[in-house]
Amino acid sequence: GRAEAAAGPVDPNEPQAKSLGYVADATKVDAKTNPNYKAGQQCANCLQAPSAKAGDAMVACNIFAGRTVAAKGWCKVYVKRA
Repeated sequence: GRAEAAAGPVDPNEPQAKSLGYVADATKVDAKTNPNYKAGQQCANCLQAPSAKAGDAMVACNIFAGRTVAAKGWCKVYVKRA
């Protein structure tokens, strides 16, 4: 059979998501394990989700090969979009 790249929304329990500390709700980030997290950081305003628009529930993420992540989510590679 042909190998297919994963598609659709990213599950926080996937190995890559877990390794990046991805959560679908940024308000639930564990500050002890993620000391760099600041309130207000979320996928919707991250550099890795350049096509995110206000009001989107899900946004395409470059880190996860263009798959969708929760707009209100967060992970360790968060970089604020200018």
